[in-house]
Amino acid sequence: MDQQRATLAEIAQAAGVSIPTVSKVLNGRPDVAAATRQKVQTLIDERGYTVRRTSRPARRAGLIDLVLRDLGNPWAMQIIDGVEELAYRAGFGVIVSAVHGRHRNRPDRRWTEQLAARRCDGVLLVLSDISPSQRGQLDELGIPVVIIDPAGHPPADIPSVGATNWAGGLTATEHLVGLGHERVAVIGGPPTVPCSRARVDGYRAAMNAAGHRVPTGYVRTGDFTAPSGYRETNALLDLTRPPTAIFACADEMAMGAYEALYERGLRVPDDMSIVGFDDLDAARWAVPPLTTVRQPLTEMAAMATRMLLSLVDGEELGSHRLELATPLVVRHSTRQLP
Repeated sequence: MDQQRATLAEIAQAAGVSIPTVSKVLNGRPDVAAATRQKVQTLIDERGYTVRRTSRPARRAGLIDLVLRDLGNPWAMQIIDGVEELAYRAGFGVIVSAVHGRHRNRPDRRWTEQLAARRCDGVLLVLSDISPSQRGQLDELGIPVVIIDPAGHPPADIPSVGATNWAGGLTATEHLVGLGHERVAVIGGPPTVPCSRARVDGYRAAMNAAGHRVPTGYVRTGDFTAPSGYRETNALLDLTRPPTAIFACADEMAMGAYEALYERGLRVPDDMSIVGFDDLDAARWAVPPLTTVRQPLTEMAAMATRMLLSLVDGEELGSHRLELATPLVVRHSTRQLP
């Protein structure tokens, strides 16, 4: 192999380890087995690998990349607000971009190239991840990454900030059960998204604890958007025995449920109790105002930004996994059954 062209990926393949493991050895991290460290270090020495980030200027560029899956979603603005406010106070600018291409859960190769060209100091990923090769490139450039509301299970050494989704789903359903509802349905998000699965699992746990059976037709799958909430609510209303309450795992899906009920001449909460998840601004202004689980999006974004800025400064983090509480906000979309 040409020594001048040795890469992290090639070193990792030759050593039989992951790219992050090679990066840990290069950065002198202690959490690598001695034998593995020696094997990797020997290959690094033999192949003349040099860390490209040493060529970066000592003065930071003062830029953070914030990557979201969807810029049109209302919660995106709450995330941006949380990041921008803290970054501004720290003297950093924020570059906001959306994930493009077929694989909507991670940025494409062009993004990585652009990131290197503009010498960003750090990356915040929202509901997305990066490939092992992209991670290797960022490690070579010395660009730290923090994930907000992970869409999957990030590697152990990538910090992330999320919310207590399971507890939120449990609390939402317990509220409805406490109001006397036994026929409670749920409209979840994509089952491949961990936060969605956690909310639905919390719903199931509350129903099981109350001794209420969950018919197969009561567990619906949406995509966090209003149209999917509208569609799945209509499907629930078409059941022989429809529910008396719906837990929608996103406020936007709850808004879709409102529309479906309105079109059928049904009223919230007189004919159907509804609970959402997120506590977007629209929840307060809905008619009636929506009872929902508050996901602290702005706080999550601010916390992730603090973590990222600490990494940019070369500091060690006290914890790589943070989950913020999700309290229930009771308004007027639920009622006690007689």
